[in-house]
Amino acid sequence: MKEKEKFTFEEIFQQNEKRIYYHMHKLGIRDPDGEFYSEGLFALWNAYKRYESNKGPLSTYFNYTIRNRLIDLLRKKLTVAENEANFIEKEISTAYNGNKYGDSKMPIIDSSGIKMVDDQLWNQAYSILSKNQKKWLYYYIVRDMSIKEIAEKENVTVEAVKSWGKEARKKLKNYLK
Repeated sequence: MKEKEKFTFEEIFQQNEKRIYYHMHKLGIRDPDGEFYSEGLFALWNAYKRYESNKGPLSTYFNYTIRNRLIDLLRKKLTVAENEANFIEKEISTAYNGNKYGDSKMPIIDSSGIKMVDDQLWNQAYSILSKNQKKWLYYYIVRDMSIKEIAEKENVTVEAVKSWGKEARKKLKNYLK
């Protein structure tokens, strides 16, 4: 006589319901909608129906089946969430169609129509900077050019432009203190 024929599923359920919660807890699953619990319950029922006593203990089979079904559902949910995130990212990037700057997905800002509000502040900032630091400030901050673009425009190395920026930041930071 098979073990499952000795007990009804209701009895098996009452004895093993905590296994579902145990595996949900071990996998770190929060289940406000009861979806994972339902999946665990379905796995318990499937294990009860398919159990063969000559292949090992029923409790081990319950644990194996419930845990793996919960993991499968968790993977499915993560894949769906990942696909949705990728879709949203793609839609956002196509919203800026053709208006991309390098690897950035943000639109290019045309600064030609922007008027510097505080001319005195800019004049003071320019007065404390060297010629190359002024170039860095203008191209990098005002014109929003990359360091590589500045280096190409000025026929210098990228490291030189970085150095201009580093020194300009130091001077401006000390000046604004």
